Amino acid sequence: MKAGRRLGKTPAELGNTTGVSGSPDIVELDDGGFAVIGVDVTEEIGVTPLSDAKCAPNERIVRIPRNTLTAAKKDIPES
Repeated sequence: MKAGRRLGKTPAELGNTTGVSGSPDIVELDDGGFAVIGVDVTEEIGVTPLSDAKCAPNERIVRIPRNTLTAAKKDIPES
């Protein structure tokens, strides 16, 4: 599995990075899936953030800034 392309603008363009540490991002994978780089908030939110949503032991809930997702909107395919 490899990252194919970024969705939206770079973290630097959005002002979401200092260039020293990590940067929130959304990438499309070569298998058609997506990956999100963000801050792990699993322990803070809990493994059942909604009554019908559960985080499996091999999953993590990550936080990304709102502008990261809204900037990616134009790049998200309809299907």
